[in-house]
Amino acid sequence: MIPLRDTIRSNSTPVVTGLIILVNVLVFIYMLTLDPYTQNHFIAQYALTPSRLHLSAIITSMFLHGGWMHLIGNMWFLWVYGDNVEDVLGHGKYLMFYLLCGVAAALTQYAVNLDSRVPTLGASGAIAGVMGAYLIKFPHSRILTLIPIFFFLTTV
Repeated sequence: MIPLRDTIRSNSTPVVTGLIILVNVLVFIYMLTLDPYTQNHFIAQYALTPSRLHLSAIITSMFLHGGWMHLIGNMWFLWVYGDNVEDVLGHGKYLMFYLLCGVAAALTQYAVNLDSRVPTLGASGAIAGVMGAYLIKFPHSRILTLIPIFFFLTTV
């Protein structure tokens, strides 16, 4: 299921949501310019690896993505749901909320898998928090959703 849009109109421009998307895209494009060895080093340095925790990676891992579909999926969901949550919370509180959700997700991943040597990266935890806030603030919103069924596409 892929959300296309919601029925709730925003009263303000989603500046922070747009900036978060821009930063994620720019970091991803930068990663693509790196040769494989340097890219692995970059990920090792800035992604969250529970077995060798760097506190800065709790934040920096939120801006890394493992591929185009990972990036596009995360940013699409953020675009669909983030504008309304930003509108309700205001720009500053929304940014803090987004970052706190990402930190909570990173710390949860760390706590669940202390000895893992596999880097964790992506904005999924922060975006899940935004989606949760959307669900709480707009429980009766209708979301136009694309549903692929084998070779057929339909919307609900």
